Amino acid sequence: MTKKQNNRFILFNLIIVSFVIIGFVKTMYSQSPVSDFSFHPYRINYWVTGTILGVGATTNYLGIGAVLNKEEVTPLEIQTLNKGVISGIDYWALKQDPSNMDAFENYSDYTVAVSVLLPVLLLFDKQIKQDWFDMLLMYMETMSVTTNIYEWSFLGPTFQNRLRPVTYYDQLTYDQRKSGNNRNSFYSGHVATVAASTFFMVKVYSDYNPGIGDNKYLLYGAAIIPPLILSYFRVKALKHFPSDNLVGIGVGALCGIIIPELHRLQDKNISLGLYSSSEVTGIVIKWQPTFF
Repeated sequence: MTKKQNNRFILFNLIIVSFVIIGFVKTMYSQSPVSDFSFHPYRINYWVTGTILGVGATTNYLGIGAVLNKEEVTPLEIQTLNKGVISGIDYWALKQDPSNMDAFENYSDYTVAVSVLLPVLLLFDKQIKQDWFDMLLMYMETMSVTTNIYEWSFLGPTFQNRLRPVTYYDQLTYDQRKSGNNRNSFYSGHVATVAASTFFMVKVYSDYNPGIGDNKYLLYGAAIIPPLILSYFRVKALKHFPSDNLVGIGVGALCGIIIPELHRLQDKNISLGLYSSSEVTGIVIKWQPTFF
């Protein structure tokens, strides 16, 4: 890829991201704001959230060490790789130009850096701005949970050792393919992080502005664009197969939606009562989540 093509590619993606940002801000200002500034849809328990952040930072430190310090991929493993077992949806990752992988890795790094800062746009909303500290804590909690699920769940690379697409390219030297980090293809933590950020942003804005109605689904549609762009970059960088990215989007989106929802539980969402019948008596807890 030439320098001129690189510049065009970067410009194209900047335009896409710009449209997402403009559309988000326009939607914010086109809706009638909530006039009652006592409206606070979330409840933050500082002791609980602080504990989660503290424990999360510790487990994240331990987890990232385990993920990044895996044994190198051996020459025998590379020699015995079988492209025939790769599914159709993932085989696209084995048809890339390895000479472009470094450039696309840089693009992916830039995309992550920009995307994790997108929730700053929420400060344009006066209602949200007054609760900025609580939102910061909740965002940090969301990112902590997302990262720890990546590192410690059975889906993540601590328990999975799927080799990255880069290991399948015979055009590359063994030194370029042997890193232990190349055992961390499944699933994409980068994509999960970006999805958590963008879906968190839309979830919070929607909860503070219930008057937008079904327009929130347009915002959720926009929220998936940055992780999709990043997914494309990660495949082109030979870091992930498409299925790795799809799982990352799913995990990140769920974290971005569920963590704020857990802080939104109020009397109308959860109720406690007694249940009695001829056979049993007990306590009933009823939860009616509104994730979207």
